[in-house]
Amino acid sequence: MNHSQGAAPLRVGLVINPWAGVGGPAGLRGSDGDDIRREAVARGSLPRASERVRRFLAALGPVVGGIRWLAWGGAMGADSLAGSGAAVTVLGWPAAEPSAAADTREAAGALLAAGIDLLVFAGGDGTARDVCAAVGTRVPVIGLPAGVKMYSGVFAVSPEAAADVVARLASGRPVPLETGDVRDIDEEAFRHDRVQSRHFGDMLVAGSSTQLQHVKCGTPLDEALVRDDIAAGVLERLEPGQLCLVGTGTTPAAILQAMGLEGSLLGIDAVCDGRLVASDLDAGGILRLLDAYPSRCLVVTATGGQGFVLGRGNQQLSPDVVRRVGVENLVIIATPAKLAALQGRALCVDTGDLALDHELAGLRPVWTGFSSRVLYPLRAVDALAPEGVDSGESEACASVPNPP
Repeated sequence: MNHSQGAAPLRVGLVINPWAGVGGPAGLRGSDGDDIRREAVARGSLPRASERVRRFLAALGPVVGGIRWLAWGGAMGADSLAGSGAAVTVLGWPAAEPSAAADTREAAGALLAAGIDLLVFAGGDGTARDVCAAVGTRVPVIGLPAGVKMYSGVFAVSPEAAADVVARLASGRPVPLETGDVRDIDEEAFRHDRVQSRHFGDMLVAGSSTQLQHVKCGTPLDEALVRDDIAAGVLERLEPGQLCLVGTGTTPAAILQAMGLEGSLLGIDAVCDGRLVASDLDAGGILRLLDAYPSRCLVVTATGGQGFVLGRGNQQLSPDVVRRVGVENLVIIATPAKLAALQGRALCVDTGDLALDHELAGLRPVWTGFSSRVLYPLRAVDALAPEGVDSGESEACASVPNPP
């Protein structure tokens, strides 16, 4: 795929799932199904895919005009490319509005048949499954993360990272190819706090390890004691009358378990003075609750194997929520094993608000035990170093064993 000066332009296919991510801020833990989409809209949620594509195209800048774009019509691709200076060939249209999974499969298959060099798709794990079913490993792909769960290893860490990959290909520079797992979970089971993940196939993913999101992995059972130790440390430091928002995942869930409370595990719960105030909150519910509690904190952990603190599986924690809670009141917790699994990579935030992401970025204390912390780099995904640039992520973390 050498597209240096004088060669034919890079042929990039674009497929968008227009409804990807709409269920996240609404706390619905997915976006599959017409009923879920209607409920999400009723709760004030908006899809994320078009904004992700806008950021991707903006990061490409003038490179957009030198690429031969092939897309599906309307909100599935052509609308986002309109006005960008791109030369676009529209190969077809969705059978109906809103588009469905069958439209994604048809679009990806048609783009493959048209002889594209790279397929860019925007969506979540369900979209990745549909693309994989149509193209398999027959063409390189890269996903723009716009869904709720995103367990699969076929997504760029950000739209900007995906743009860097495409820009390199367009200029004739080499880009690594990796085999990425396509994984998805049963959304109905997920809504009942059961994670049932399955491998649905593999795709060839263009990008380096710094540009691609890793496959999300689970937490070993033998870490239960460590999680209990972290939970006890958090509870020790809560102030009377302070609202504590407990994020998704097994490590934050240990806080509720230590209090003898049953929360939602994969939702956002709120506790105060030893009682469960609310469970499985959406973004609007959190904002309404914050009005009644001037003292608050937000406890989150990193997704296993990926390192995302915000923006993967917890989109209920919208930019408005994080700002209302206060950046200074963000409490990050993680077991030492979970940090070690990152192999020196930075923790990431991807709230959808770049200004907030940069405000959150920097060296952040991460609680790893009752009274143990490490200083660990937290970065906005658009600021991750492009391939070939030393990001400094392999530097050792400074330990803070005895916080005041």
